[in-house]
This record gives sequence, structure tokens and C-alpha cells, in this order.
Amino acid sequence: MKKYLVAVTCLTLVAGAVCAKKLNNEQKRLEECGVVMQEVLNVPDNIPQELLEKAECVIVIPSVKKLAFGVGASYGRGAMVCRHGEKFRGPWGAPAMYALEGGSIGFQIGGQATDLILLIMNDRGMESILSSKVKLGADASVAAGPKGRDASADTDAWMRAEILSYSRSRGLFAGISLEGSTLRPDDDASADVYGRTIKAKDIVRSEKMGVPATGRNLVNALQKGAPHNESERASNR
Repeated sequence: MKKYLVAVTCLTLVAGAVCAKKLNNEQKRLEECGVVMQEVLNVPDNIPQELLEKAECVIVIPSVKKLAFGVGASYGRGAMVCRHGEKFRGPWGAPAMYALEGGSIGFQIGGQATDLILLIMNDRGMESILSSKVKLGADASVAAGPKGRDASADTDAWMRAEILSYSRSRGLFAGISLEGSTLRPDDDASADVYGRTIKAKDIVRSEKMGVPATGRNLVNALQKGAPHNESERASNR
């Protein structure tokens, strides 16, 4: 019996070690995206509910560092989740990995790691980001997103913008300007997550694409926080 228990314990430890090895850097990054999204949604003065409900896609980029953008060659990496269905009115789908690059992003909170969240507010913004590398402010309009009760004060700004951007650092949550930076699909990272080569647009557009285990927290957080897209309802009023 003792030998049996020892054998079972060893096999369990080995299996755990193998599973731990299988979780690569991109899968860990995707898990971190879920953590960031859950934490942000739990902040009282966070993204206005009305904006999250009208977003067609959400991009989460955890732990972006100021110095990385300062040299221009480094970049922040994260994941994008879009809604399924016609005109992106359905539930949130599987995540695709993305990269944000730029040498002049105006962080004002010092050199601490900063989490970024981008809301894609309409079809044009989403199509631009899915198709290729885009320059924010040129190929796709971007604005610092309003938060909490300030949403109504900046109605004109967020209605015109295709992308709304937010940052979180040192416990502070605020809108941030990302004009001049670039956003692109990170298909190599998506391949590491899914175990095969697959393009971002194929992940986002396929309603049959399963959500990987490491992306479930991210998708579940969005589904719980904004289960329905209110854009169509608002346009029919």
C-alpha cells in the first residue's frame, strides 16, 4: 500500500510538473489579461458601464513599462476579445493575441508597470485592427476614455473615437492618450496559445473557436461585466 501511495504521489507530481512546463509565456500572459480585467471591473470608478456595453472588442495589455516604449524597439503585449454574431452583437468570443508598439506614449505615472485597456467602439475600428498593423490617431481614431461619472461630460469625445484607451498604475485608473503608437495582431503569440498557426481575424470571426483554458477568466469577466451589446438598441431608439 505504501509503495502504491508513493507511486501515485510521484505520478501526480510529475504530471503537475509537465502541466507547468506546458504553460508557456504567452499562455501566462493571457492569464494575466484575465486578472487585470477582473481587477479593473472591480474598481468603483472604472470604465463606464454604458461604454463597456457598447464596445465591440476589448484589448487588455498587462504590465507595459515606460522604458520599453522609450526605446521604441520593445512593446507591450496582450489579448483582444470581440463579440460574436452578426454585427458583433453576440457573446464574447475567443481571444487573439496583440502587440502595442510606440516610442512616444505619454505615460505620466513614472516608470512603474502600467496596464492598458482599449475599447474598440465600432465596426470601422475593429476592421482596421483585424486587417493589419494600424497607427493609432491616423489609421484609427483614439481618445482617452472617460471613467465613472465623467462619462457624460465627454460624450462628444467618445462618440467620435473608434478606440477608447485606459491605463492603470499604482492603483490609479484613468484615460490615457495612445496617439502615435501602433497596434498589430501578434500571430506568433496566438500560435503559442492555441498550439497551431492561426490569424487573429480567424480567431475573432469564428464562432466555433473554443476559448483556451488560460483565456477563460478574461472572457468570463467580460461576459459577466457586459453580457449584451447595447449599441444596436441605442441606435434603434
